[in-house]
Amino acid sequence: MKKVLKNVSFVILLLKMCFIFGQETSAQKRIIIDVGHGGKDSGAIGINGVKEKDVVLDIALELLKLNKQSKNPMDIYLTRYSDTLISLTDRSKLSKVLEADVFISLHCNHSDNPNARGVEVNVAKANSQYTKDATWLAFQLQAVLNKELGFESRGVKFANFQVLRETVGYCSSVLFELGFLSNGDESKYISDFINIERIALSILLSIQNH
Repeated sequence: MKKVLKNVSFVILLLKMCFIFGQETSAQKRIIIDVGHGGKDSGAIGINGVKEKDVVLDIALELLKLNKQSKNPMDIYLTRYSDTLISLTDRSKLSKVLEADVFISLHCNHSDNPNARGVEVNVAKANSQYTKDATWLAFQLQAVLNKELGFESRGVKFANFQVLRETVGYCSSVLFELGFLSNGDESKYISDFINIERIALSILLSIQNH
């Protein structure tokens, strides 16, 4: 019963969004920031118990705030705004219903090797009319974090993640791994509010340039 109510609530939310966004006349590109994990799915757990779901939510909310404060705010929406679990399929459906132009999924990395570090961006293995644009965005995102914040670049990779697989056909989509929570330095850096603001601003600037 709870699952049914949850699905009904999500559909109602989609319908409300469609009604609101259908009234817009702006030709702005629509960006969806997919905030990884949430709820009972904590994602990776790093040094000192830092949880991936909390880090990416903090970054996404800061990005949204900075966007609203900018002179010309962009049309940006999140797949979740709180510590809730949204299925991978619903994340993709939301992006499709909102007719997203760009879909960026935020995550943090983890490794058994405590020395593993750096950022990487994934693009769908499957090819579509959006592949070239998505790949360019992926290179730009990692280049900005490398230049502005000093993160090591682990390269752009082609992967078969579900959210990429399900969005590749109708928008430019990438999955961003924002450093390793299993690395002491990166875990401490990425969970500090000042650095969260810097990361959010760097991503926002990349989107604006894109």
